[in-house]
Amino acid sequence: MATEVVGAQVAWWREPTKDQWYAWWAAWLGWTLDAFDFTVFLLIMLPIAKEFNVPLTEVTAVFTITLWMRLIGATLSGWVADRVGRKLPLMISILGYSACNFIAGFSPTLTFLIIFRTALGVFMGAEWPAGAALAMETWPIRSRGFMSGVLQGSWGIGYALAALLWGLFYNYIGWRGLLWIGVLPALTVVYVRAYVKEPEIWVENRRRQREESREVKVPLAAIFKRGMLANTLLACWWMASNFVLYYSLTALFVPHLQKELGMSPAVAFWPVLAFNLVGFVAMGFWGRLGDRVGRRWSMIIPALIAVPLAPIYLMTDSILWISVGYAIQGAFGGAIYSQLPSYLSERFPTEVRATAGAFCYHQGAIWGALVPLVLAASSDFFGTGLVVPMLVATVLAASSAAISLLLSPETLGKELVADLVVA
Repeated sequence: MATEVVGAQVAWWREPTKDQWYAWWAAWLGWTLDAFDFTVFLLIMLPIAKEFNVPLTEVTAVFTITLWMRLIGATLSGWVADRVGRKLPLMISILGYSACNFIAGFSPTLTFLIIFRTALGVFMGAEWPAGAALAMETWPIRSRGFMSGVLQGSWGIGYALAALLWGLFYNYIGWRGLLWIGVLPALTVVYVRAYVKEPEIWVENRRRQREESREVKVPLAAIFKRGMLANTLLACWWMASNFVLYYSLTALFVPHLQKELGMSPAVAFWPVLAFNLVGFVAMGFWGRLGDRVGRRWSMIIPALIAVPLAPIYLMTDSILWISVGYAIQGAFGGAIYSQLPSYLSERFPTEVRATAGAFCYHQGAIWGALVPLVLAASSDFFGTGLVVPMLVATVLAASSAAISLLLSPETLGKELVADLVVA
């Protein structure tokens, strides 16, 4: 009790130790730079299609394959993270996606580009489960929701950085130069190797598994056993809805501005930048709310508000209304993801936490990967342009996310412990 009283009197940012901050910053760097390497492709799909003389739909297929491969990388990373430790797969993933993006910049053909963006999908999928488990297992419970929001929201920082460099330098370095810049995140590995320690919870859990001869050798199978199956399936539904919503908002938004409204990169990058910066700030807000009213409602509320916001920026050709509306959407539809690291970590025990988070999170990417293909194909088939498909998909996905959360358990206040639960 005395410890709790002292903890309550200390400012939340002073409560974590130096090692806890090191671990969180490692996860933050990995996730933010992962976002840069991936989302920069959303901004250059149209010039790539023109250079290789192929339809935009074919280039969106590269995006789709990249997302599909995330599940493979995530599942492998989750297994390694649960069996060997959180640091190793985190470092491998950062090196991998950095190298693949750099090599993709030299693509002589679309096939070459597909190969290395496919490989990038494997490595970027590996980053999230290792980084999220590392950060959430290490961080104090009092502010876990808030720091979860800042961590997940930093995807927007990576996307905003990509948009900024695209808007300022695309005319000078082209799409290839933007991919070459993607090699810089590899430097993060030096920091992770030197300063980050494995979470004490994981170390103790692995010690108990070995001493009691109760090692979980196939954690992926464990999350589908009786007692965990319903939780796993609900988490998969929730994550699928999240991915479909996110890519309904973002995947073809820039092609819509460029192809259908004729905006240049110097103009089109403004609403994208605003969406991501506002989203980052908003995720901190929803994360703080998650520490007060619960994980679920801090995501249900913005999901529901996202629905009436979509027409504001989609049903206009005014750059002012597009920028304002899309920025506001960043605070709601772009910010329902604040509790992903904390909520997924709290829903599963330590023995299978990284694997469960990896599978539930990245199977959602399979569904999200279909979004650009379906939207582009619907636009061509019905002759509506991209606006109507994006609007319909946003409404359906946001509603689905809210329903899945209403049916899911609340985890606010959940202590992450080293106890053996499924072993």
